[in-house]
Amino acid sequence: MNLMNVLIQTIGGLGLFILGMKMMTEGLQMSAGNRIKRILGAVSSNRVIGCLTGTGVTALVQSSSATTVMLIGFVSAGLMTLNQAVGVILGANIGTTVTAQLIAFKLTEAALPAIAIGVVLKFFTKKKKYRYVGDVILGFGLLFFGMTVMKHGLSPLKSDPAFIGFFTKFDPGSVPGLLLCVCVGAVLTILVQSSSATIGLTMTLASQGLLTFPAAMALVLGENIGTTVTAELATIGSTNISAHRAARAHTMFNVIGVFFMLLIFPYFVGMIEIITTSLGAGPVHEVVNGETVNISRYIANGHTIFNVVNATIFLMFMPLLIRVAIALSPKEKEPEDKYRLPNLGDRFLDTPIAALAKARSEIIRMSEAAAETFADTVIRIEDRDYKKLDNWKKMEDFLDDMQREITTYLTRVYQSEVSESEAKEISSLMRMTNNIERIGDSVENIAQLTERFIETDLQFTPAAYSDIKKISGQVISFLNLVTEGIKGKGGDVMKEAERIENSIDSMREDMRQDHISRLRTGECAIDPGLLFIGLLTNFEKMGDYCFNIAQAVAGIK
Repeated sequence: MNLMNVLIQTIGGLGLFILGMKMMTEGLQMSAGNRIKRILGAVSSNRVIGCLTGTGVTALVQSSSATTVMLIGFVSAGLMTLNQAVGVILGANIGTTVTAQLIAFKLTEAALPAIAIGVVLKFFTKKKKYRYVGDVILGFGLLFFGMTVMKHGLSPLKSDPAFIGFFTKFDPGSVPGLLLCVCVGAVLTILVQSSSATIGLTMTLASQGLLTFPAAMALVLGENIGTTVTAELATIGSTNISAHRAARAHTMFNVIGVFFMLLIFPYFVGMIEIITTSLGAGPVHEVVNGETVNISRYIANGHTIFNVVNATIFLMFMPLLIRVAIALSPKEKEPEDKYRLPNLGDRFLDTPIAALAKARSEIIRMSEAAAETFADTVIRIEDRDYKKLDNWKKMEDFLDDMQREITTYLTRVYQSEVSESEAKEISSLMRMTNNIERIGDSVENIAQLTERFIETDLQFTPAAYSDIKKISGQVISFLNLVTEGIKGKGGDVMKEAERIENSIDSMREDMRQDHISRLRTGECAIDPGLLFIGLLTNFEKMGDYCFNIAQAVAGIK
């Protein structure tokens, strides 16, 4: 037996499997990205509905890790509550078992035709939607071709005494052997960052007679622990406490579930055999042409049964699970500086849905800071409190820095593989960011005019004060409208935006004419009059910028 040839074929086959899994997942995400986003965005607080949603989404994208990272991104962005996320995570673990069920069908004969069709669609079609379908079909073919290569690579081992002796150590009949299987399964999944890949490898080893069914199931339990590391990695550097708690709940759910299954392990294995046999499968140890032909179906069913039972139990005790997750997570910190820069990092770049949710949350924070500073600045015109007029400079620097950070991040997301709808969303988010920064410039102008107004001890007429209060109130309403629109809570943003924009334009023209009349009668002096016109101009510009944001929210431009 050539050991090097065995290693090359096994590792190469595993590599093809992982590549196929990744291509299939990315293709499914690209083709169903909008649908996934809508589904996750509409998740209710009902834990059962959340669980079913998680099952459906994960079955759709074929990766619990991808779903979990999306959820961490949504929680980190404040677009989903901890309760909602934990319910979906419970379902994600059920949904990921669809991959194992798919592998157990042994569609190896379809691998090469799928690769051929996938290559044609991916590389020789112009429409993106066909290329995404090509990714899915090509990934499907590579996945099963990888399984075939692994089987050929491992087949010589079943007649080698040294390797047979090595695999006999994976004996779940003893506590050390059982723990060894679980630990190996967990470590392998951590290394390859895909529980589906390690389950595929486990099925291959078992089908070649190198692992018994109980040993394979112990490895699968370990693989369920290893997959939680992806969610934990997604929270590194995150300042959002809820994101840490969601990841911790995911880890606890799998670790505690595995612990209890280990306590009743012989009964768990027996239950899988009874259920699978009753569903029409042949004997678990049946051998045909040197291959244990039915064991993959038993492993897939065991994986599904574990996660369904686990999710059902934890759904009943979800409030307790969340309380313990909170206790094991970092404690709530003092309210953070509202002018802190975002820590966007790289963790969501491979999952555009989560990356864009995170970017949107920072744009919302940017918009809220601009609106708050504008409201504080306008008040100073009337109360003339010079000491409280010093926040605008810090806000202006903050908005400039935020624009740079968010634009850089969105550019990096755009440079990765994104769908047409995601590319359009990136363009809209950039437009929002740029216009909020321009709003900051206008607030700076208003603040500087106000400083001069107070320093030179100028006064407006009562009519001018009334006009400023009226038009600035409309601008504040506009800022609040577009901020809610960015959050996705604005309803028909454009209808209201057009009304406010027209109102501000009309006010500015009427107020300018009234001001000219006051100048003509001598009621208003030249210097405060010039400041008044400058303020009106900046209010009107802010209305234009808010209208641009509303268009971006509505997807018009």
